[in-house]
Amino acid sequence: MEFETRIRELREETGLTQAELADRVDVTRQTILYVEKGEYNPSLELAWRIAREFDARVEDVFDLPADPQS
Repeated sequence: MEFETRIRELREETGLTQAELADRVDVTRQTILYVEKGEYNPSLELAWRIAREFDARVEDVFDLPADPQS
């Protein structure tokens, strides 16, 4: 299942680079890049850590489709 994220938008609003966000959530910069591009679906734990960095809820950062089959 693919979904869109607001990570890039939130990063730019807060002035964080991919590398800085990656360091804060303990993953590689490439992982952040792939999540932003929708090429990698993060674990629930990683999604929660990313959302926490932006003081947001997971559902505010990751736009999950209403129909899980899509």
